[in-house]
Amino acid sequence: MSTFRDALAAAEAPLVGLWNASGSPVAAEILAGSGADLLLIDGEHGPITVSELLPMLQAAAAYPVTTLVRVPWNDPVIIKQVLDVGAQSLVVPMVSTADEARAAVRAARYPGSAGEREGGRGIGSALARSSRWGRIAGYVGEADRHVSVTVQIETADAAANAAEIAAVDGVDAIFIGPADLAGSMGYPGDPSAQAVVDAVDATIAAVRAAGKPVGVNAFAPADADRCIERGAAFVFVSADVTLMARGSEAAVARLKEQRRQTDAY
Repeated sequence: MSTFRDALAAAEAPLVGLWNASGSPVAAEILAGSGADLLLIDGEHGPITVSELLPMLQAAAAYPVTTLVRVPWNDPVIIKQVLDVGAQSLVVPMVSTADEARAAVRAARYPGSAGEREGGRGIGSALARSSRWGRIAGYVGEADRHVSVTVQIETADAAANAAEIAAVDGVDAIFIGPADLAGSMGYPGDPSAQAVVDAVDATIAAVRAAGKPVGVNAFAPADADRCIERGAAFVFVSADVTLMARGSEAAVARLKEQRRQTDAY
């Protein structure tokens, strides 16, 4: 079972991802079969509980896509549950300091032996899908190999602390969220504001200089192209709900316009 960390290490080009924001396992399977490298299940803004997450993971598992799960918050209880249900690659939102990043990593790690790294994840894998109910031999001792942690930079403070956050042991990648970053900087709803664009570009540079992969949520093609040119290792380019909304609008627009023109005569 490979993780997002593994996918990044093996990549020969920037990885391309799609979001599942609807909470639909059918949508998850459709996106997983699209050819995308990455599928992100959004448990922060999407209507997704832990029990609803399971069929989405199962639906995507048949396809050659790396599935990430964004948890609602940097909460050790939620992280424990999401990992136990079988998620391997976590995205933790709204991480603004190195201490918050360390807390996310700690929540995703089991306690080590005396003198080893700190971990706070509760040990219940024998009863959970994470170890395939005890069928993965030595899962507890090797769990770090099966789990990847990505943290999101989404505030002005986080952008200023990007290098320190990226340097935290156990943080495998940084994911920039321009929408919330724009709001934090005083440009709510306007991630294309030049100050926000400059902050995104500066964060990409800082994280790369720290030696960690960095990616961006970039639904506008020009933004995705710019971020890749700046060195982004991955970009998320659309979501199931976005594709349905814009696709459904486009599907009816031509005939609607013809009807309006006909009615005008």
